[in-house]
Amino acid sequence: MKTWKKGLAAMAAAALLAGVFAGCGNSNSDEAAGSGNTVKFGFITAYTGPGAAYGQAMKDGVDLAVDEINKDPNTKYKIDLVTYDTKLNKTEAVNAMKKAIEEDKVLAVEGPMTSGEMFAAGPIAQQSGVVAFGTGTTAPGITDLGNFIFRNAIPGKLGIPITVEKAHQKFGFKKVAILYSNNNDQMVGEHQIYTDLFKKMGLDVVADETFADKDTDFSAQLTKIQQANPDVICVAGLYQESALIAKKAREMGMNQPIIGGNGFNSPAYIKQAGAAANGSLVATPWNPESDTPKAKHFIEAFKAKYGHEPDQFAAQAYDAMYLMHDAAEKAGTTTDRKKFRDTLAGIKGFEGATGKFEFDDNRDPKMDLTVLQVKDGKWVPLA
Repeated sequence: MKTWKKGLAAMAAAALLAGVFAGCGNSNSDEAAGSGNTVKFGFITAYTGPGAAYGQAMKDGVDLAVDEINKDPNTKYKIDLVTYDTKLNKTEAVNAMKKAIEEDKVLAVEGPMTSGEMFAAGPIAQQSGVVAFGTGTTAPGITDLGNFIFRNAIPGKLGIPITVEKAHQKFGFKKVAILYSNNNDQMVGEHQIYTDLFKKMGLDVVADETFADKDTDFSAQLTKIQQANPDVICVAGLYQESALIAKKAREMGMNQPIIGGNGFNSPAYIKQAGAAANGSLVATPWNPESDTPKAKHFIEAFKAKYGHEPDQFAAQAYDAMYLMHDAAEKAGTTTDRKKFRDTLAGIKGFEGATGKFEFDDNRDPKMDLTVLQVKDGKWVPLA
């Protein structure tokens, strides 16, 4: 009887001790969830609320990638995807990142969607040793958050100069106006890129005006810009405000080319701006006229699943999920977050819907860009 009681006491003590140690985890590599043939990824985006057109496109691209990967008979690890909607709110992004890492114990995260959300939530991923892979995070300083922060979003420092230089070759402008959102981290960064670039090119910035996200009236700013009579207008804003700016500018008789950043890269910009979008310019890794096998497959599969054409955000999110899955399979792990990070950083020769891709030493994308212009309601390569 005493032996039996001693056995029970020993078992209880062992269970208690195991519980104590289990409660001391710190979200490091051995805590990521995963089974022998399943890898758990988090996906943090904003498919409702402001900017929903970007987030829904990303969600569609990611869901398509996961469907294809999980149906592929050659897939080593099927994906268990956990999706979080931030509604484009920094606090929600922080909460989603914590939940993904601490409760859902994902191997890695695709997202958050915007630069502001990444600046808020990225440090959590970095401190926890979990990859956060941005597909819409174009602001300066994103990957400076740490070595677990990646992006295939084209930084403004790469995209904007290409757009400006191609436009300058075509139109030969000398006087420029800038209009940017001053309460949006990404757009403040783009504004600095524009001003530095124009100074370097010796161009005259004749007007430099601000607005805020969710503004709807741009009459005062555009009146000042009209009086300054620039040859081109550069806008740093999301699609909602940018569309209203384009419409108002055209209503006022301003027919200058409009140069945009990553915020323009959505069919929602054209839909909301209507004919006023014609002539707008932007650089992107996504060419809707690409005839590569990967791009053609993606376009056909996307249209079959959703009934409409994909945009840049859908394509980049789709490629990011394939990149993450490729890294997990190459690393041979569903749980080791550090090994996954190192493998992802070293991927070479990847080709996706947006073309050939690899990361540079700062985990920013190395890839070719195309300058697109809106013509007859569609993004087409600048002739």
